[in-house]
Amino acid sequence: MPRIHASDREMVRLALPALGALAAEPLYLLVDTAIVGHLGTPQLAALGIAGVILTTSFTLFNFLAYGTTAQVARLHGAGDERAAGRIAAQALWLASAIGLALLLAIVALAEPAVALFGGEEETAGFAVSYLRIAALGLPFALIALAGQGYLRGTADLRTPLRIVIAANGVNVVLDLLFVYGFGWGLDGSAIGTAIAQAGMGAAFAWHLLRAPADSRRPDRAAIGRLAHVGGHLFVRTAALTGSFALASAVIARFGTASLGAHQIAFQLWAFLALILDAVAIAAQVIVGRALGAGRAFEAHAASTRMIWWSVAFGGLLGAVMLALGSVLPQAFTDDPAVIERTRAVWWLFALMQPAAGAVFALDGILIGAGDSRFLMWSMLAAALGVWAPIALASLVFDWGIVGVWVGLVALIAARLLLTLVRFTRGRWVNASPS
Repeated sequence: MPRIHASDREMVRLALPALGALAAEPLYLLVDTAIVGHLGTPQLAALGIAGVILTTSFTLFNFLAYGTTAQVARLHGAGDERAAGRIAAQALWLASAIGLALLLAIVALAEPAVALFGGEEETAGFAVSYLRIAALGLPFALIALAGQGYLRGTADLRTPLRIVIAANGVNVVLDLLFVYGFGWGLDGSAIGTAIAQAGMGAAFAWHLLRAPADSRRPDRAAIGRLAHVGGHLFVRTAALTGSFALASAVIARFGTASLGAHQIAFQLWAFLALILDAVAIAAQVIVGRALGAGRAFEAHAASTRMIWWSVAFGGLLGAVMLALGSVLPQAFTDDPAVIERTRAVWWLFALMQPAAGAVFALDGILIGAGDSRFLMWSMLAAALGVWAPIALASLVFDWGIVGVWVGLVALIAARLLLTLVRFTRGRWVNASPS
């Protein structure tokens, strides 16, 4: 592990509040699950279906945060705060437009979407109703992404943390009031979540609009640049999300025990990814700011240290998971078959963490540098050229859940190789976020 350096302190200063905000966001559905779980099994199953649809929709548009961070950090580093404020306004317009389109799409397609995920009869009715109400909060949730992107770009990560924590607190109070106080059931939970997200979005919109700017009017060229970068990151995120969806689909063919084991391993992987992604967000800010100020050497030196720190964090997390391999799976299930299948892939899940740490850090560095096109093509190459063939071979040759997780390790390894070569060659230093 490297010695403490001034840039390391800056990384920690940025990463800790980023981690808090990242960890707070999934609490919306977690709180809903805890409250709705006491209403009945159909309601809980409906929330599970609706939650997957909403979470996927939200995740696919996280470029509103990452793409905005890259451009604002560059301008902030160059000392051009008014231009950074103009980007803030354009991000608000873009997020609002996408959010409204997404809202209309979910309201119109709620029934077939629920059916696609296996919703039937009473459960389907609950899921459709929840989706259509909760979707009212999506435009505000996307505005919140844009707001976080702008504030991160200016190196302010404490304000997003405070807003997200406040929104989660409001969500808890409203859910309890509407579900049990007013007796609105599952719909009450959806209403509470939508109101909490509306408040969160309004808070971030206020910060976006108060930023010093030479113009806040919609600028087609500026919005186009944001959308262009966003398109690359959208495809990258969709390919990653699709890879894990394919993993679940293949493992489902191997039986419920394997599927249950995969769910345990994947949820833990997603939880650990929050920690590693906090370093990636710090990398976006530090790299973008340094390159904007014309300090390429500083950007490269700080990036190298962040990669090593992220590998060290990943190694620590992997070691903890290995140490808990004999006991942690039992916290999720009592089924001996599921526990046996979980332990079969546990070593793969644990040992991939150092490599995952490096990949997350490199992603953050390249996003901060504006190298989004490369991230898109490298993700597609790894997913289609490495991961998909192994996943399908696991199905054809009956390699089971172990074969699928070997494929996921190969996916991470391929991404690591491609991004590390890009980093080593140094072309990312000259990339432009526009």
